Amino acid sequence: MQHQARRDGPMNRARLIGASLAFLLLAACARQVPDAVAHGADTPGFLLGLWHGFIFPFAWIGSLFSPRIAVYAVPNNGGWYDFGFFLGITVLGGGSHFGTRKRRRD
Repeated sequence: MQHQARRDGPMNRARLIGASLAFLLLAACARQVPDAVAHGADTPGFLLGLWHGFIFPFAWIGSLFSPRIAVYAVPNNGGWYDFGFFLGITVLGGGSHFGTRKRRRD
């Protein structure tokens, strides 16, 4: 079976650049609410963000049935909590692993 050559013409590159610029423009508008960031000793940080990201699927299901269960801690310490949350969802939770697994065809 022959493989088709990948098309990297100028139109596809222009679309990719346009989509990237639109994404950056939208991301530039995002900001964190000052009331959601705290810097106390008991404020959730990186490690709790990692844990909350890892248990996200279970917390989300629980939050559907109980208003006392939240999937994201507010207030938190900002960027480090978010980074831990992201790592917990993608790396520990298997999000990046399952999306890249190749299937064998025999």
